[in-house]
Amino acid sequence: MPESLTEIFVRLVTLYGKDDAKLALEKIKSLVENYRHKITHVPYKLSQEDMILITYGDQVVRVDEEPLVTLKYFLDSHVKDVINTVHILPFYPYSSDDGFSVIDYKDVSPRMGSWRDIQALRGEYRLMFDGVINHISQYSYWFKSFLENEEKYKNFFIDMDPSTDLSKVVRPRTLPLLHEYQDSEEKIRYIWTTFSKDQVDLNYANYKVLLAVLDALFFYVQQGATILRLDAIAFVWKEIGTNCIHLPQTHELIQLMCEVLHLVSPELIIITETNVPHTENISYFGNGRNEAQMVYNFALPPLLAHTILKEDTSVLTKWAQELSLPSNQVCFFNFTASHDGCGLRPVSELLTKSDVDDLIQIVEKRGGFVSYRATKEGSRSPYELNASYIDIISDSKESNHIRAKKMLLTQSVALVMPGVPGIYFHSLVGSQSDTDAVRKTAIYRSINREKLNYVFLCEELNEPGNLRAMIYRSYKKLLSIRRREKVFYPYSGFSFPDFGKDVFAIQRECKETEENFLALHNFSNKTILCNISNFKISYAIELISYKVIANDYIEILPYDIKWIKYKKEENENQ
Repeated sequence: MPESLTEIFVRLVTLYGKDDAKLALEKIKSLVENYRHKITHVPYKLSQEDMILITYGDQVVRVDEEPLVTLKYFLDSHVKDVINTVHILPFYPYSSDDGFSVIDYKDVSPRMGSWRDIQALRGEYRLMFDGVINHISQYSYWFKSFLENEEKYKNFFIDMDPSTDLSKVVRPRTLPLLHEYQDSEEKIRYIWTTFSKDQVDLNYANYKVLLAVLDALFFYVQQGATILRLDAIAFVWKEIGTNCIHLPQTHELIQLMCEVLHLVSPELIIITETNVPHTENISYFGNGRNEAQMVYNFALPPLLAHTILKEDTSVLTKWAQELSLPSNQVCFFNFTASHDGCGLRPVSELLTKSDVDDLIQIVEKRGGFVSYRATKEGSRSPYELNASYIDIISDSKESNHIRAKKMLLTQSVALVMPGVPGIYFHSLVGSQSDTDAVRKTAIYRSINREKLNYVFLCEELNEPGNLRAMIYRSYKKLLSIRRREKVFYPYSGFSFPDFGKDVFAIQRECKETEENFLALHNFSNKTILCNISNFKISYAIELISYKVIANDYIEILPYDIKWIKYKKEENENQ
C-alpha cells in the first residue's frame, strides 16, 4: 500500500476500527480514482496578490438577471484589478440561515443561478467554497431518507435518548441541543442539532457519512474551488460525556480529509472556521503540515474594535507579539467582518469582562445587537456583536471623513498582518447596519447581510462625499499597493514593534528583495510623532502618499496610517 494510503488507513482505524476502516479505504480509493480523472491539477502557491473577497452569491441584484451573473458583472467592473479570489458564501439550495442550512450539496440555488454561472466566475477568479459539513438541512434528501428509515441513511444522524446527560456539551446557541422529529412510522426521534432545528448534525461516527461528505468536497474542487472553508468544524465529532468540541477525533477527521483531498488536488487550501478562544482556534494548524493550511484570525475583529474604542493599542500589541506559526506552510486568514457577527469568544482570554461589557454597551447604543450562547452552568454568555463593522468602530454622528478614516485604519491592519486578507463585501463598500432587516427577520445576523441593488450601489460609489465612495476608493488604493509589493508575501517574516499605546505597528520583511516594511497605525484622536531611527533605514518611501521619507520622525494624523517600505543600512544586512 502506498505510504499516503497507509497513513489514511491508520487514521480510519483510529476513528472506525479495523473492519470498517478496510471498507472505508476501498471506497476512498474509488473516490480518488473517479475524481482524479475529472480534476485538473494546477500547481499554485499563495502570493501577495491573493486577497479574498467574501460575498453572497446574491449580494448585488438587478431586475431580470440571475444574481450570480450580476455579481460577476460587479466584480469585473469594480474590483477585478485588485481582487483575484472570491469566497462565494453557500450558494447551494438552502432552507434557512442565508445558505448555511444546505438542502443539496451538489446543486446551485435557483434563487442565484446555475453551475454555468459559477464556471463563468471560475474563469476570472480563484474560488473559495463552503463545506457546510457539520450539519445539513432538515429538508435535505439525506435527512428525509433517514426519517423514512431507508437503510442507506441509517445512522447518518445522531438519534439520542432525551434523558441522556448532555450538560458538558459546549453550546454556541441558547436553543435546545436536541429537537424532535417524527419518522415514517410516527415515532418521535430526538436528533442532535448544534445550531438550530433546521440544521441537523451529521453523524461522523458512521464512516458512510465521511464518504458522502468527501464526495461532495471533491465535487467542489471539480467545480473550481481552490480553497475549501470547513464551516463550524470544531463541533463535528460527538462523544457523550465530553464537551463535544475540539475532540481528538475532530482533528483526526480534518487531517484525514486533508490527506484524501490532497491526493487529487495537492494545491487545495483547507481553511477551518472555528469561532472560539484564540489558543483553541490555532490548534487547527496541527503541526503546521498535517491539518489546515489557513485558520481564521478570529481574535482580530474584536481586538481592533476594543482598540479603537479605548484608543489604546496595548492589548492588541501584546497579543500580536505572541503570535507564532508552527511552520512556513501555514498562515492566518485575516478579516474584520463577515456574514456572521463580531465574535466575542475569541477574546475571552484576552479582554476583561469590563472590556467586553464596554463593547456591548457601545454597540447597543449605536443600534446593534448582541447574541448569546448557553453555558454549561445554565446561564447566558455574550457570543457575538451584531452590527456592520463600521457601526461597531464608529458613531453615525461622526463626520463621514472620520468614519472613513477609522474604517480604513482597521482594514489596513488586516491587510498587512501576516497571512491572507479576507475582505467582506459590505466592508469594501462601506455598508452600515441594516436594522430594517432585523425587524423583518427577527434574526440579529441579518443586520450585516443586506442584499444590495446594483444600480443604487453603483450610484453611491460614484457620488463625491458619500461614505460608501470614500471607503471604497481608499480601500481599493490599499489593495492595489498590497497587490504589487512582494513584502506582503503571506509567509514572509513579521514582528510587532512597540511604539506605545497610541500606535499599532507591524513590521514585515522580504528576503527576496531585501526590502522591509513598517506599518504605523494611529489609534488615537491626536497627531503622533513616531521616531523610526532604531530601524537604521538607508532609504524609505511612504507607499500611500508615495513620498520619500527624509528624516527619522514620522508625523501621523488622528486615525491615520503610514505604509513605509524601506531598505536597511548596508551594515545591518551583513
